[in-house]
Amino acid sequence: MTETDRTPLAVFERHESNVRSYCRDFPVVFERAAGHHLWDTSGRRYVDLLCGAGSLNYGHNPPEIVERVTAYLTAGGPVQSLDLHTTAKADFLERFTSLVLQPRGLGDHVVQFPGPAGTLAVEAALKLARKVTGRTEVIAFTGGFHGASLGALAATTSPLLRGAAGVPLTDVTILPYGDAAEPDPFAALEDALGPEATTLPPAAILLETVQGEGGLHAAPRAWLARIRELADATGALVVVDDIQAGCGRTGTFFSFEDAPELRPDLVCLSKSLSGMGLPMAALLIRPDLDHWAPGEHNGTFRGHNLAFVAGSAALDHWTDPHFTHHTTELAAAIRPSLTSITEALPAGAAQVVGKGAMSGLRFATSAAAEHARQALFRAGVIAETSGLGHVLKLLPPLTMSLTEWKEVADVVGDSILTSASEVGRPA
Repeated sequence: MTETDRTPLAVFERHESNVRSYCRDFPVVFERAAGHHLWDTSGRRYVDLLCGAGSLNYGHNPPEIVERVTAYLTAGGPVQSLDLHTTAKADFLERFTSLVLQPRGLGDHVVQFPGPAGTLAVEAALKLARKVTGRTEVIAFTGGFHGASLGALAATTSPLLRGAAGVPLTDVTILPYGDAAEPDPFAALEDALGPEATTLPPAAILLETVQGEGGLHAAPRAWLARIRELADATGALVVVDDIQAGCGRTGTFFSFEDAPELRPDLVCLSKSLSGMGLPMAALLIRPDLDHWAPGEHNGTFRGHNLAFVAGSAALDHWTDPHFTHHTTELAAAIRPSLTSITEALPAGAAQVVGKGAMSGLRFATSAAAEHARQALFRAGVIAETSGLGHVLKLLPPLTMSLTEWKEVADVVGDSILTSASEVGRPA
C-alpha cells in the first residue's frame, strides 16, 4: 500500500466528524511543511497564506525553534507539568517579560496560563473581570470572534457558532465596532457607557483592535481612546483579545502599540505565542487585578513545556533588529500590493482592508470573494475568507522576504483578475 493509499480523503469522510471546515475548502492531504510552503501527498507545493489562522507567524517548522524543542525532548525535559515550576516555564517568563512586556510598558503585568487554547484565555479574562468588579455584564462588538466555548461565544457574533450553543448566551451587550459607518459607533459607546447611560456599568469591555474572523476591521485610534476614557469613568476593565492580531501580525508585537491611550488591563494571547503552532495561551493581568485564589481557575494542559521552549526560542526574533525592521517593512509593503490589485478591478469590486500582515480584500459580494479563494487554491495559494464571507484574508508569515511577498502578490493578483473576468463573463 502506498503512502497515498493510506491517506485518502475517504478516511476523513469515514472517521472524522462533520464539524471539520477548513479541509472542505482545501480538499488535499498535506504531508510536509516548511516556511511559507505546504506540500500535499502528490508532491504539489502550495503557498500558505492561511498560516494556521494566524498561529504560524514565523512560518512552518522554523529550524531554530524545532532545534530547541528537539534538544529539550532529547534531554528528557518534562512535557506535561500542570502548573508545577519548570526550567522551561521560568525561561519563557523571564524572556517574555524582559524582551516583550518591559519595553512596551507592561513589565508589571503577571502572566496566567489558563490552558492551551485562545478561547480559554478569553474565558479566564471574563471570569476575572467579573470577579474583580463584582459585575456580570460585558460589552463586546459586532464582528468579534473570541472563541467557541460558552463564555467567549457570548461575546462572539458569528450566527453559525452562536446557533450551536444550545443555551442562551447572556450577560453580553454587542455594540457596533469602531470602523462601522452606521450606526455611529461613538454614539453607541456613549449610549451604553456615557454619563447619560441608563444601564448598569459592565465588568469589562472586550475587543480586538483588528478583527480577524470578523472581516479585517481595524479600529481607529480615537475610538480606542474613547473606550479607555469610558472604562475609567465606569470602572470597567479593558480586555484586548490579541490572539490573532498579536505576536507581530500587524507590524508590532501587540496590535495596540500605536494606540497607547488604550492601556488594556487584561490581554489575551495565543496562536503564534508558541512560535511554531504548538497549543499555548496566556492572559496578561495588571498586578492589582490578580485576585485569583490558588486553583480557582485551572486546566490540565496549562503546563505545556514544549510550547514554553518553542515560545522562548521564538522570542529570539524580537532581539534581532533585522527581523523587527523587516516586520515593519513587510507590513508596509502589503497594502500597496493589494491596492494595485483593486485598481485593476472594476470600480467598487473590492477594497483593501486590515492592517499590516493581517490584510486582505473586501469584495462587493461573498460569491466574488469565494470565487477568488477558489482561484487562488487552483493556483497553489491557500487563503481563507472571513467576515460574512466577502473578505479574502491574507496572512503571510512574518519571515517571508519582500521578494517572496512580491512573487506571491503577483500570483494573487493574476488569480483574482482571472476570477473577476470569469465571474463577469456571460454564462
